[in-house]
Amino acid sequence: CFVCSKMGAAITCWMRGCGRSFHLPCASQGECVTQYFGLYRSFCWEHRPQQPLQAHPEQKRTCSICLETLDNERAFKIMVCPACQDGWFHRSCIQKQAFHAGISFCCPCCQNEELFVLAMLNMGIHLFRRPPSWESDGGWKREDQLHRQCDVAMCLCPGGREQAEEEGPWELLLCLSCAAEGTHRGCSCVRTTSTHWECNGC
Repeated sequence: CFVCSKMGAAITCWMRGCGRSFHLPCASQGECVTQYFGLYRSFCWEHRPQQPLQAHPEQKRTCSICLETLDNERAFKIMVCPACQDGWFHRSCIQKQAFHAGISFCCPCCQNEELFVLAMLNMGIHLFRRPPSWESDGGWKREDQLHRQCDVAMCLCPGGREQAEEEGPWELLLCLSCAAEGTHRGCSCVRTTSTHWECNGC
C-alpha cells in the first residue's frame, strides 16, 4: 500500500501505467477516490477526478452543512454543488449527509438531484439505496424519543420515577426549554392549572 506501506493492498489505480495500490481504509488518508457505481473504479491521489473549484475564492467559504470555514484552495476535502455553485461542503460532511439521506440525497442548498448526485458519485461519495434514516422501517417516532422519567432529587411517586399518568399529581411534565429532564407535578409542586415547568439547569 503506497499509503501505509503494508502488504495486502488489493486496490490498484485505474489509470493505465500507474502502479499505485492501496487498502480501502487507507484511501481517504491517501486522498484516493473510489467510485461506488458502474465498474467501481479507484484512483490514486494523482489521477483521481477533480471538480473545477476556484483556486482562490474571493471570499472565505464555509461548509453548508457544518458551517466551518473551508480552505481557500482546491483540495481533496472540499466539494461543491455543480448546479448552484453555492453549496460548498467538506467531503466528510457530504458523505454523512448521503448516508442519512439515502434515496432522498440532494444538494442541501438548492435541492438539485440529477447534476448533484452524478457529481458526487464521480467524486467518490458512496450513496445508499434505502429510505432516509428518519423514515426507516424502524419508524422514527417523536414520542419514542421523549424523556420519560422524573429527575427531581427526591421522587415522591409511589410507582417510581418512570410512572406517568394522564393527569393529576403523577402527570409527567418535561422541561419547557430543553425537554431533557422531567418531573411529576406532585414532585415539584406544579399547579394543575399550569402546563409549564423548567428544570434547574434552564
